[in-house]
Amino acid sequence: MAGTKRQQAIRKALRAVTPGIPFSDAEAVVALAERKHMKDLPPSTALWLSLGSHVRHVHTDYERLLSEGYDRDAARFFVAEETDAVLTGWGCQRSVSEGDLGEEDEPD
Repeated sequence: MAGTKRQQAIRKALRAVTPGIPFSDAEAVVALAERKHMKDLPPSTALWLSLGSHVRHVHTDYERLLSEGYDRDAARFFVAEETDAVLTGWGCQRSVSEGDLGEEDEPD
Protein backbone atom coordinates (compact mmCIF):
# COMPACT_ATOMS: atom_id res chain seq x y z
CA MET A 1 0.00 0.00 0.00
CA ALA A 2 1.54 3.31 -1.07
CA GLY A 3 1.51 6.57 0.84
CA THR A 4 2.69 7.87 4.17
CA LYS A 5 2.13 5.97 7.39
CA ARG A 6 -0.75 8.34 8.18
CA GLN A 7 -2.37 7.76 4.78
CA GLN A 8 -2.00 4.02 5.24
CA ALA A 9 -3.56 4.26 8.73
CA ILE A 10 -6.50 6.28 7.39
CA ARG A 11 -7.15 3.76 4.60
CA LYS A 12 -6.85 0.85 7.03
CA ALA A 13 -9.34 2.50 9.40
CA LEU A 14 -11.72 3.13 6.50
CA ARG A 15 -11.68 -0.53 5.48
CA ALA A 16 -12.27 -1.59 9.09
CA VAL A 17 -15.12 0.87 9.75
CA THR A 18 -16.93 0.72 6.40
CA PRO A 19 -15.93 -2.43 4.52
CA GLY A 20 -18.65 -1.94 1.90
CA ILE A 21 -18.02 1.70 1.02
CA PRO A 22 -18.02 2.35 -2.76
CA PHE A 23 -14.63 3.28 -4.20
CA SER A 24 -15.64 6.81 -5.23
CA ASP A 25 -16.95 7.56 -1.74
CA ALA A 26 -13.86 5.99 -0.15
CA GLU A 27 -11.54 8.22 -2.16
CA ALA A 28 -13.53 11.32 -1.21
CA VAL A 29 -13.51 10.40 2.49
CA VAL A 30 -9.77 9.72 2.47
CA ALA A 31 -9.14 13.07 0.78
CA LEU A 32 -11.14 14.83 3.51
CA ALA A 33 -9.29 12.95 6.26
CA GLU A 34 -5.94 13.96 4.77
CA ARG A 35 -6.73 17.69 4.77
CA LYS A 36 -4.36 19.97 6.62
CA HIS A 37 -6.71 20.85 9.48
CA MET A 38 -7.09 17.14 10.32
CA LYS A 39 -3.37 16.41 10.60
CA ASP A 40 -3.21 16.78 14.38
CA LEU A 41 -6.02 14.29 14.95
CA PRO A 42 -5.39 10.56 15.23
CA PRO A 43 -6.00 8.89 11.84
CA SER A 44 -9.06 7.01 13.10
CA THR A 45 -10.64 10.22 14.42
CA ALA A 46 -9.90 12.15 11.22
CA LEU A 47 -11.40 9.28 9.25
CA TRP A 48 -14.61 9.12 11.33
CA LEU A 49 -15.18 12.87 11.18
CA SER A 50 -14.53 12.90 7.44
CA LEU A 51 -16.80 9.92 6.88
CA GLY A 52 -19.69 11.59 8.70
CA SER A 53 -19.14 14.87 6.91
CA HIS A 54 -19.00 13.21 3.49
CA VAL A 55 -22.16 11.17 4.02
CA ARG A 56 -24.03 14.15 5.46
CA HIS A 57 -23.11 16.47 2.59
CA VAL A 58 -23.32 14.00 -0.31
CA HIS A 59 -25.93 11.40 0.63
CA THR A 60 -28.53 13.34 2.66
CA ASP A 61 -30.68 16.47 2.47
CA TYR A 62 -28.27 18.35 4.75
CA GLU A 63 -27.31 20.96 2.14
CA ARG A 64 -30.96 21.59 1.29
CA LEU A 65 -31.81 22.07 4.95
CA LEU A 66 -28.99 24.58 5.36
CA SER A 67 -30.15 26.46 2.26
CA GLU A 68 -33.65 26.60 3.75
CA GLY A 69 -32.28 28.35 6.83
CA TYR A 70 -31.79 25.54 9.32
CA ASP A 71 -28.72 25.95 11.51
CA ARG A 72 -26.03 23.26 11.44
CA ASP A 73 -27.18 21.50 14.61
CA ALA A 74 -30.81 21.29 13.49
CA ALA A 75 -29.83 20.13 9.99
CA ARG A 76 -27.56 17.46 11.46
CA PHE A 77 -30.33 16.29 13.74
CA PHE A 78 -32.76 15.90 10.86
CA VAL A 79 -30.33 13.90 8.69
CA ALA A 80 -28.86 11.68 11.43
CA GLU A 81 -31.06 8.68 10.63
CA GLU A 82 -30.39 9.02 6.91
CA THR A 83 -26.65 9.29 7.61
CA ASP A 84 -26.77 6.18 9.79
CA ALA A 85 -28.67 4.30 7.08
CA VAL A 86 -25.93 5.02 4.53
CA LEU A 87 -23.20 4.03 7.01
CA THR A 88 -25.07 0.83 7.91
CA GLY A 89 -25.38 0.01 4.22
CA TRP A 90 -21.60 0.23 4.00
CA GLY A 91 -21.17 -2.19 6.91
CA CYS A 92 -20.48 0.41 9.59
CA GLN A 93 -21.28 -0.53 13.19
CA ARG A 94 -21.04 3.03 14.55
CA SER A 95 -23.86 5.54 14.65
CA VAL A 96 -24.00 9.31 14.34
CA SER A 97 -27.37 9.21 16.10
CA GLU A 98 -25.64 8.03 19.25
CA GLY A 99 -23.40 11.07 19.27
CA ASP A 100 -20.37 9.46 17.67
CA LEU A 101 -19.74 12.55 15.52
CA GLY A 102 -18.54 15.65 17.29
CA GLU A 103 -18.78 19.31 16.50
CA GLU A 104 -15.16 19.47 15.36
CA ASP A 105 -15.81 17.90 11.98
CA GLU A 106 -15.43 19.50 8.57
CA PRO A 107 -16.78 23.07 8.67
CA ASP A 108 -20.07 23.45 6.83
